[in-house]
Amino acid sequence: MKRTWKDVSVPLRDGMVHWPGDPECHIKRVSRMEDGAVCNLTHISMSAHTGTHMDAPRHFIADGITMEQMPFEAVIGRCRVFELDCEDQITADDLKKLRLAPRQRVLFKTRNSTRSWATNEFDKDFVSIRQDAAQYLVEQEVMTVGVDYLSIGGFNKDGVETHQIMLGAGIWVIEGLNLAEISDGYYELICLPIKLEGADGAPCRVVLR
Repeated sequence: MKRTWKDVSVPLRDGMVHWPGDPECHIKRVSRMEDGAVCNLTHISMSAHTGTHMDAPRHFIADGITMEQMPFEAVIGRCRVFELDCEDQITADDLKKLRLAPRQRVLFKTRNSTRSWATNEFDKDFVSIRQDAAQYLVEQEVMTVGVDYLSIGGFNKDGVETHQIMLGAGIWVIEGLNLAEISDGYYELICLPIKLEGADGAPCRVVLR
């Protein structure tokens, strides 16, 4: 049976949910053929960390490398989706039950995929990665980590620390995935962020097969 690619990105839309304090997402048609224009033209204004996006080390590391310097092997290749039944945060003890390996690309599916994305309001209680889990991921030398809401770190808990630990160790981070239709297991991953020169992050399209 032919395997099909599954899009695990969230759609970008005008006024969509975003991290509190970040610029809002505005998508507006500024030229319309139905109004007599020769073409349609859309204007987009938003944070680089809107919707499905990647963090570059520069996001929390002052001299960290920027988005256009990302190695393609971090986001193209075999990955493992782990479905975790966590009510609050992913801990080191949760991760020690898994078979993590050096240079592995891992995506964590939690209740965020079905609960947090179901509302246009920001979910302050989304499942995130605790500091000790971030350090464990570094110790296991994983290459890439993906999560199913807007941040690897929690809202008002471990947000800065988790980012500093992981990005400081050179782990590439994918945030804002929707894994609701994805089961635990191995997949092919393609995740290509926009090539924004000097940027600390960038929106991306992510597919699994």
